[in-house]
Amino acid sequence: MNSPEPAPIRLLVADDHPVVRDGLSGLFSPDPAFEVVGEAADGAEAVRLAASLAPDVILMDLRMPVMDGVAAIAELARTGSTSRVLVLTTYDSDSYVLPAIEAGATGYLLKDAPRDELLRAVRAAANREAVLSPSVAATLMKRVRTPAPGLLSQREAEVLKWVAAGATNREVAARLLISEATVKTHLINVYGKFGVSDRAAAVAEAFNRGLLTPRRPAEP
Repeated sequence: MNSPEPAPIRLLVADDHPVVRDGLSGLFSPDPAFEVVGEAADGAEAVRLAASLAPDVILMDLRMPVMDGVAAIAELARTGSTSRVLVLTTYDSDSYVLPAIEAGATGYLLKDAPRDELLRAVRAAANREAVLSPSVAATLMKRVRTPAPGLLSQREAEVLKWVAAGATNREVAARLLISEATVKTHLINVYGKFGVSDRAAAVAEAFNRGLLTPRRPAEP
């Protein structure tokens, strides 16, 4: 007697570009091992659909309107979602990689990954295995091996610069085109690197280290 076929891996595709969503759906749909159960145009929609559809894996872009990918990953973790998140983006710098991994992403893949690599990554994510593209793995290894503790990423430094200028989290988010949740994530990272517990202490420590100069940054 033949054993029954395993259930397909249920996928949710989250990307703000319709052509990317269509392309990914078209890539997975012909394969009976996968089932695309939904598509989201922003992080907030991804969180809502994940709650109602309970996909096995969410393919998550990072830069999206309304709620970006990092904020969506953090919200999924906060709400106890069992869906595994595989980041699929074009950005591999530590200012993107680290917040996504820290927020709870299972894996991180770049959009130029070959089809077979993407299929393997989704299968691995569904099996709760960590998946990293080679360049992302190299980024993480470089960060781990960095001998200077407290070194800020470019985005963390940008956030801190505007905080020092008196900007609120909402104002920082608007200036840098990221979500307030992502601003908070960057600030938490800064606090950890500086060994402080609030924004005032972080700004003071940045001045002490010579990372900030006592004048307001020019308007962008």
